[in-house]
Amino acid sequence: MRDRYWAKSRHAGRRDKLLTRSGITKALRGWFALEDFIEVEPQALQVSPGNETHLHAFATEIVGLDGARSPRFLHTSPEFAMKKLLAAGEQRIFALTRVWRNREASPLHANEFTMLEWYRVGAPLSALMEDCAAILRLAAREGLTATARWRGRSCDLTAEPERLTLVEAFRRHAGVDLEPCLPEAGGAARLAEEARRLGLRVGADDTWSDLFSKILCDRIEPALGVGRPTILTAYPLSEAALARPDPADPRFAERFELYVCGVELANAFGELTDAAEQRRRFEADMEEKQRIYGERYPLDEDFLAALAEMPPASGAALGFDRLAMLAAGAERLDEVAWTPEPGPG
Repeated sequence: MRDRYWAKSRHAGRRDKLLTRSGITKALRGWFALEDFIEVEPQALQVSPGNETHLHAFATEIVGLDGARSPRFLHTSPEFAMKKLLAAGEQRIFALTRVWRNREASPLHANEFTMLEWYRVGAPLSALMEDCAAILRLAAREGLTATARWRGRSCDLTAEPERLTLVEAFRRHAGVDLEPCLPEAGGAARLAEEARRLGLRVGADDTWSDLFSKILCDRIEPALGVGRPTILTAYPLSEAALARPDPADPRFAERFELYVCGVELANAFGELTDAAEQRRRFEADMEEKQRIYGERYPLDEDFLAALAEMPPASGAALGFDRLAMLAAGAERLDEVAWTPEPGPG
């Protein structure tokens, strides 16, 4: 039998966490208003759900009155739609919107969830780091605890986040010197050796990105956001599909992720506005998706056209359900979902 979230006894046990979620939602809207942001409502049905290799979408179609069918996807992020608004002239926008990702189900993943996404035109990436710190303090104030705890780790949500580069993180937490292992240095074989040294399984068909992700997930992420939040910066350029290169060192991208208790909360970019380069990256990712999964998604030509008109901007996406989970002292996303996904049965 499915777990009946609507049973009075179960609902009563979750209600304080659900009210915490609502309180954070209200406070976030107030904070963005004070920062002169406009809330927008991106369309969920898109011609492309996104073109990153390991993102999986829900496909559907529009049926016209004449029976003609046009394929569509539920968006995996409101990014394409919101960047079109930046091209149209908007300067500061945010959205709290539902998104859908297939092949995702775990205590930290759901097929349908809420994403907070926001953009600042003309702002450096550091401005979004400050936004993230402010949002964590807001969640601590509105939540049931200022000290997040998850799987034996704890983190003061009000503390100033540590800023740590990927190179520093690999050296500190895995004993790996990342720079000689970068793709530009022909470092795939060296990175494979490091992964084996760490006791990780290395497959004959593992790409550089596969090896990087294995070390990151196994050795780096569990150590981040412990005691205080961590902002992980300066990702290798190959790991930042929609970010611009760092002008000081183009081997790396203007990208950061925010971590609390080993949980990734937010992903932010200094946004790429080179439409030709973005097309090249998308096409390469779709080739890889075809190789691994036997499928690919169409490119949104309207998005690529808008990108050429988009001003320099920085943007971030934050998993709102994860934020609510940590601020409410919950262990799973479904504890802070008003209507959780039905279980098997």
